[in-house]
Amino acid sequence: MEMFFYGFMQRAFQASTLIALIAPILGLTLILRRQSLLADTLSHVSLAGIALGFLIGVNPTLTTVLVVILVAIGIEYLQDVFRGYSEISIAILMSTGMAVALVLMSFVSGQQTKSIEQFLFGSIVTIDEQQIWTLFILTALVVALYIIFRRPLYVLLFDEHTAATAGLPVRGISLFISIITGVAISLIMPITGSLLVSAILVLPAAIAMRLVTSFKTVIWVGTIIALLGMYGGLFASYELGTPPGATITLMFVFLFVLTSVIKAVTKRRRLG
Repeated sequence: MEMFFYGFMQRAFQASTLIALIAPILGLTLILRRQSLLADTLSHVSLAGIALGFLIGVNPTLTTVLVVILVAIGIEYLQDVFRGYSEISIAILMSTGMAVALVLMSFVSGQQTKSIEQFLFGSIVTIDEQQIWTLFILTALVVALYIIFRRPLYVLLFDEHTAATAGLPVRGISLFISIITGVAISLIMPITGSLLVSAILVLPAAIAMRLVTSFKTVIWVGTIIALLGMYGGLFASYELGTPPGATITLMFVFLFVLTSVIKAVTKRRRLG
């Protein structure tokens, strides 16, 4: 097809493939830990890292990674302080991060402010080779860690008390999951935008959970769904001239609604 003759579309599909490989792993982990809003929190807080980067003249991606790591550590600490009320830590840090971002943005120049605003929505069709390679390294790391630590992760996600009894470093693993999620969001955000990155991470796993129940199968089905959503969104975006990140998100929402309707109809037929 015509779109594949363009270098930016080739890179867009490469990035989509890499994101699709890690989205179900990170998304399912967040869902099972009841931390779906963690991705949304980190994506909003990352704006503070972007503004800080522009303010001090450093690569915004580097400052964003640093900020989200610190926030991830802060979330783990506050969740321990407010044990049983984890949403409090998310609310505190999300509002703090947005407030810091707005204050920092007030100190940068007008042109830089426009550059910061571009991170809100991202653009998967403007990524360069360096971003592709960085995303490739992240994908390889996440997939490798999942394959190696799949069993301990399974125990931790479903029963922390059993994991602690088995001698697993629950606190350390939980902190590492938050950090790796934050780093992933930092690297994916320039592509999909801070407002949409959490949906792109969580929705593939959420859709897969409507179809299958096995932990391992959810990852495989989620990967297929992620590929369908990413590729379908890119095709639709190219043909309709709509923003890629938003179109991909709407494609995932469509798949979620479609699978929910199919499951409801199937269930009704069985009961009938």
